[in-house]
Amino acid sequence: MSTKPAHVREMFGSIATRYDLANHVLSCGIDFYWRARAAAIVDAWHPHTIADLATGTGDLALAIQKRLPYAEVTGVDFLPKMLELAQRKGLRRVVLADAMKLPFDDASFDCVTIAFGLRNLENCSAALTEMWRVLKAKGHLLVLEFSLPTTPLLRAAYRFYLHRFLPLLGSFLTQKKSAYDYLGDSIENFPGGNTMCELMRGTGYISPNFEPLTGGIVTIYTATKP
Repeated sequence: MSTKPAHVREMFGSIATRYDLANHVLSCGIDFYWRARAAAIVDAWHPHTIADLATGTGDLALAIQKRLPYAEVTGVDFLPKMLELAQRKGLRRVVLADAMKLPFDDASFDCVTIAFGLRNLENCSAALTEMWRVLKAKGHLLVLEFSLPTTPLLRAAYRFYLHRFLPLLGSFLTQKKSAYDYLGDSIENFPGGNTMCELMRGTGYISPNFEPLTGGIVTIYTATKP
């Protein structure tokens, strides 16, 4: 049996109260733009029911809630502390649940989103299948995730940042260096770009697409349930 879910739960639980600060500092504030771009894409789909999985402290869910005030945005996470922080920040609806075993009926949502969480799940294909299950027909999936730049020079510089600088700064901000060692390794191992699109297609989605941001250090993936 994999120990990844327990490891991820312990790791994120230990940095919950410093999570937002670390994200904003380590990304130099660019994470606000990434989420704003994701929210703009969701807005163009005009969904009325949205589930944001692995919502953490709710940053993406809140960006969507602000942009689509008419929509019902549900933040889902398996850490009570994260959901408590999300509610304090103004997220109206939260559900304590594992993204791999969602407590929702089939075809419950017009849109499912997940930001910086898919690579932390035990089985990417199984997670995509569970998201597909709770999406309505013609519903949309959006995945915002870290990736590796394709330009060789930028890729090399980013890898140096990931494996040398980021763990030290992350440790200073959260007193949890192992969480940021894990971050670099998980980004390296994530199936990005066309590989992710093929995973989506193999899970039953149609029209998978990806949009690299900030030189490719982050990518937005989108797909539709037929």
